[in-house]
Amino acid sequence: MSVVRKAKVEVSEEVVRRVLESWESNPMRKPRLAKVTVNIGVGESGERLRKAAKILEMLTGQKSSERRAKKTIKEFNVRKGEPIAVAVTLRGGKAVSFLNKVLDAMGRRVKASSFDDYGNVSIGIKEHIMLPGVKYDPELGIFGMDVCVTLEKPGLRVMRRKVKKSRVPYRQRVSREEAMVFFIKELNTKVV
Repeated sequence: MSVVRKAKVEVSEEVVRRVLESWESNPMRKPRLAKVTVNIGVGESGERLRKAAKILEMLTGQKSSERRAKKTIKEFNVRKGEPIAVAVTLRGGKAVSFLNKVLDAMGRRVKASSFDDYGNVSIGIKEHIMLPGVKYDPELGIFGMDVCVTLEKPGLRVMRRKVKKSRVPYRQRVSREEAMVFFIKELNTKVV
């Protein structure tokens, strides 16, 4: 599919300059942070899921919602409809502050393969205690998590609204290069 194309995209000075000129010429082309979704997949319901929910609420300051299994997998003892994960969606200031904590834990480095073609970035954290200011609690244990960052340009609401829904041209969607430049310039992150 687009695996070949992903390997060729690099963030050179030429690309950064071209993208920044585009943003300066038209402010509607500059992307913004839409949301940060934090997910802890446990794979089973019960006590571990409650501990994961408690950790997620402690880290984000928001109540988490359960995610249910879509299908039955006998090998893993998962039944369809059983809660197996917890997730939180952060927007605005909470999203920016949590994303800065995550980037600090990652050493302000993000792999280029973490970016997709639609302005999304996914970062995995092996242990939640890697985040700055988080202490280990032996009662709760250690959990890993997925952090998904969604970038969008102003005006994308036209595509999602219920009344008078309309198509949005590709130039108004966030490309992979623009997402990388956003992380480099706005979030002071190195893309490797």
